Amino acid sequence: MLAAPGARAGPPRVAALTGLVGGLAVAPLVAGADPRPPALLGGALAVALALSGRRPGRLTLLAPVALASALLGLGWGIWRVGAIDSGALDLPAEARAAATGHLLDPPRRTGGRVRLRIATADGDLAVEAPEPVPELSPGDAVRATGTIRDPLPWERDRLRRLGVADILVARDVRHLDRRRAGLAGTLDAIRGRAEDALGRGVGTAPASLLRGFVLGQDDRIAEPTVVDFRRSGLAHLLAVSGTNVMLLSVLALAVLGLLGVPLRARLGWALALIAIYVPVAGAGPSIQRAGVMGAAGLVAVLASRPRSRGYALLLAAAATLALNPRACGDVGWQLSFAAVTGILLWTGTLRELLQPPDRDRRSPLRRAAAEGAGLTIAATVATAPLMAHHFDAFSITSLPANLLALPAVAPTMWLGMAAAAVGQAPWLPVEPITALAGGFAAYIGQVAAWTARPEWALIELELASPGAVAGAYALLGGTLTLVLHWWRRRRAHRTRSGVAAVALAVAAVLAALAAPAAIESLVAPAGGAVDPPPGGLLVSVLDVGQGDAILLEPDGAEPVLVDAGPPGAGLAAQLRERGIGRIGALVLTHSDDDHAGGAGEALAAVPVGGLVQASADRGLERAARAAGAGALRVAAGDRVRSGSLRLDVLWPPARLLDPPAPEEANRLSIVMLARFRGFRMLLAGDAEAALAPVDAGSLDVLKVAHHGSEDPGLEALLDRSLPDLAVISAGAGNPYGHPAPPTLAALAAEGIPALRTDVDGEVRIEVARDGWSAAPVP
Repeated sequence: MLAAPGARAGPPRVAALTGLVGGLAVAPLVAGADPRPPALLGGALAVALALSGRRPGRLTLLAPVALASALLGLGWGIWRVGAIDSGALDLPAEARAAATGHLLDPPRRTGGRVRLRIATADGDLAVEAPEPVPELSPGDAVRATGTIRDPLPWERDRLRRLGVADILVARDVRHLDRRRAGLAGTLDAIRGRAEDALGRGVGTAPASLLRGFVLGQDDRIAEPTVVDFRRSGLAHLLAVSGTNVMLLSVLALAVLGLLGVPLRARLGWALALIAIYVPVAGAGPSIQRAGVMGAAGLVAVLASRPRSRGYALLLAAAATLALNPRACGDVGWQLSFAAVTGILLWTGTLRELLQPPDRDRRSPLRRAAAEGAGLTIAATVATAPLMAHHFDAFSITSLPANLLALPAVAPTMWLGMAAAAVGQAPWLPVEPITALAGGFAAYIGQVAAWTARPEWALIELELASPGAVAGAYALLGGTLTLVLHWWRRRRAHRTRSGVAAVALAVAAVLAALAAPAAIESLVAPAGGAVDPPPGGLLVSVLDVGQGDAILLEPDGAEPVLVDAGPPGAGLAAQLRERGIGRIGALVLTHSDDDHAGGAGEALAAVPVGGLVQASADRGLERAARAAGAGALRVAAGDRVRSGSLRLDVLWPPARLLDPPAPEEANRLSIVMLARFRGFRMLLAGDAEAALAPVDAGSLDVLKVAHHGSEDPGLEALLDRSLPDLAVISAGAGNPYGHPAPPTLAALAAEGIPALRTDVDGEVRIEVARDGWSAAPVP
């Protein structure tokens, strides 16, 4: 139940909800424990408090009330985590399997691969398969055949939140001609008719956008369009989010206000709108969160007392965590709560500042525009630190893009929902509605394209640690609140617009985001010569003769080894000398001996979390599994990560891997972009630029492909990427003439210094908070 506007949420209730949320959030950390002791203790304490005869508002009861609720939440959370885990299909790795089930979420299509989550009779299962996979919708029955693999470390947490234990690497995914039954089947049928209605009377591109906006199904949107939405900060519109539902509700309230509908009736209508929207949009876990968050934010905006607003937010947290205690680790959950918190704190002040100070000149339309703009600004600002933390980037154009798109968002959503509703009667015409909605959707798509176009639209800005995120929020909240308060006081005595204050406040966002990293760089102690710098990264281009082996060690996270050099190159000894006790991932760019020959030695020397390949070598996969490592195949668009280190796979595309041509081993070599905060290094394996036409953007370091062999595409790559340093891994006196004179000449012509393992030995690159340096190891 949600608190009504103006309802007083007393301290005991707030303490009870706070304890409940805390207990639920902690539950995943103690998963597997017996839920009965904390639940019984909490229940006993709650009964004792009820029988004590004390007044519930007494402050002396707050700590016991919070403790009792926390114990109850912990017990419930442990039970829920166990129930979710027991619903996962768990099979041994490398087992051959055929799974039949119903699709739970829209497919995720990236880089020529499709990822699905299906519910089988024996439990939930993740499926990944190469294209082509037929168009599918939640509720469709599918049959997939392939091989089971365990999730690798960077996949495990996300899949556990979804109740999935295993991944089926499928050779084939077939669409079966049947759907779910019961209530879920009824909702599937409603959604199917809505999908069909949103595609009638409108072109393919606008129809795919409408399905994304209204139903959260973005799998049919063209990849370049998805990239535009990400770069412009409009990606939240492609999925049904709490912010989207909240924006729709507030704009609906503004329109109902223009029609003279009383406040409480507006609240009821808006809540009814959310209640209708959630099942039509699929009623999946993410949509449930969006509905709860939207309803909570709606009540919070209308609430007249700050305690009531916080109470509504706590209710939303308790409801979502009671369904899935692991939800707090989900990026979407965190962004939803951050957005609503920002809306609670700043929307009212922003709305007032964006309107003329003379109340007589405030038209209803201007009030509605100020409301929408204030909400958009508050939500965008409040999510900025989390965006920088999770995605290492922040869209500079996000705020103007959202403001430009704002006038079209509500019409698009309303018209799309109207088309979905009318489409439930297939004989009724929806074309006039969808044609108009498609026009608005096309406008939003154009805004995304315009604001994503500048190279500076997306800047890399990483807040790696929780402390940096907390510091950014402290600075951001304090600065923005002070600026808005100062301008509000000035405005009370002078007649002037608050737009300047809003611009000044928004300008404080970037400073607040950058400040924690700057402070960390000032107080960071100097790093040693072997260990990674504190909070930094150590890259060692190992001297393994005529071959490649590059060790990346992020501070506080597991190392990643890219290639293992030729057999007998002493890789195991080098790992032991560095004190490497475990490798998170061993990435083999391809199976040639000079890159993969030492893989067995590495697997025998230290535990390895996962073996990563593009063109899989069955023998190496068996060796990895025998050593207790998982196995993962990747293609362009995939990512390997360890802590703040991101390795984005740029090459090869999945279409070249099914089946791979043995004579094209170098062409199919993995090319990865290593990113750590602002540092960027291209690891090109043996794929010369002429064979793998990747565009990695500007670089700090280029690991030259194929040991420096002659590469007709190298000059163009250097012109595009402008690296500050080139590293060449080659063996002294090798019979191939590596590195080739034309390669060295191309580097010299661009003024790019080169470090070579055949001449300089091991090359060490230290990435610290205040920059990076490289030198050969003496």
